[in-house]
Amino acid sequence: MILSVTPEGGSPARQIHDQISGLITTGRLGRGERLPSVRQLAADLAVAPGTVAKAYRSLEADGLLVTRVGSGTRVSDEAAPVSSAVAQAARHLATAARDEGLSLEDALRVLRSTW
Repeated sequence: MILSVTPEGGSPARQIHDQISGLITTGRLGRGERLPSVRQLAADLAVAPGTVAKAYRSLEADGLLVTRVGSGTRVSDEAAPVSSAVAQAARHLATAARDEGLSLEDALRVLRSTW
């Protein structure tokens, strides 16, 4: 699992949450797949363990992760990836929006207005 945290990317916990959520919804992290421990991911990303724990708790609240003592944190069996067509359309939207200089918030506004 390749994640990154950047100073300009906003809250590190939010960055971790959004990246893991994206990996799950696009199917790159499958149901039941085990995630690194809080300490391991924190060391890999050079952030505090509490930051990773906060992201994991948020993902659990979203129903994407489950944590069990002794077996670690895994992708929830209820976490369903989106279809490849939707994932591809989202990638195209993201690319076009970045090419036009739109922020994520502006791109989301466009998407919401067409919903």
